[in-house]
Amino acid sequence: MSEAVLTPGSSQTVDPSPANPERVVAALERALEAAETGNPTAPILLVRREDMAGLGREQLRPGLDRLITARHADAGLDALLTSGLLEALLPEAHALVGFGDGEWRHKDVWKHTKQVVIQAVPRLEVRWAALFHDIGKVKTRSISESGDVHFFGHAEVGARMFDKLERRERLFKADQALFSEVRFLVLHHLRASSYEGQWSDSAVRRFTREMGPHLDDLLCLSRADITTKRPEKKRRGIRYIHELSERIEQLNAEDEKLPPLPKGVGELLMAEFGLPPSKLVGDIKRALEAACETGELLSGRPSEYYAQFVAERRERFGISG
Repeated sequence: MSEAVLTPGSSQTVDPSPANPERVVAALERALEAAETGNPTAPILLVRREDMAGLGREQLRPGLDRLITARHADAGLDALLTSGLLEALLPEAHALVGFGDGEWRHKDVWKHTKQVVIQAVPRLEVRWAALFHDIGKVKTRSISESGDVHFFGHAEVGARMFDKLERRERLFKADQALFSEVRFLVLHHLRASSYEGQWSDSAVRRFTREMGPHLDDLLCLSRADITTKRPEKKRRGIRYIHELSERIEQLNAEDEKLPPLPKGVGELLMAEFGLPPSKLVGDIKRALEAACETGELLSGRPSEYYAQFVAERRERFGISG
């Protein structure tokens, strides 16, 4: 049986031949070669969705992981595109191709995506998130009366699309932790870029707490997501991400040095409200610490500050009278 081939620049034709999973494997191998060398490969085997039948995605993941973290991952992604494998396996990413080109006054999202991928640190979590971070733009593009282009909610839509992709392909079935982190990064990839130096300390602490163990990867993705060709805009974006990172480190260092509540606050609470040593006193202190973490209260103030706060909210803290 002769194999259908596609040389760069030609158009794909209908191939009536039976499913051939070997095409998929061969196309991935050639794309991986392109990703590692930076050189395009031709001719490239045509891959159809039918060729994926019966092929376990766990067979593809090692090669895809190597491709996405390779030095020339952009060349590898273009090779996946030319072979048809990108459309067959990841149609959500394929839909980005040609989506832009200036007609709608916004950058080509596929070119932007490839640039974000190669600018990102070569960690699986960050690189996979870079590939999928803007897939929601296709479904959310709107144009205002003034001609401005918006993608409202594209991060949330993108996360749901990633869920659907995973239910269909089960690419991350054997690594749920990786799936969860990539989804988290797609969902929150705009959070750090909204920082422009005006957040309060409590807002920075809240951001840090909400990002949790994904914080470093999110900041890495945010840096990589700056692809503007305008030098001043690029410098400003990188500066804000750097400033946010420094503030996080500074506040973490301060919080490690100072406990949120001063010594003796428990004794003052018992004296002020006639409470015996009890679980209730411990519950009140923990609630005050939580209020400090959320920014409702300031940390490191005199004990009277916290006693006054409790006095004004007796019912909330379970104190009668």
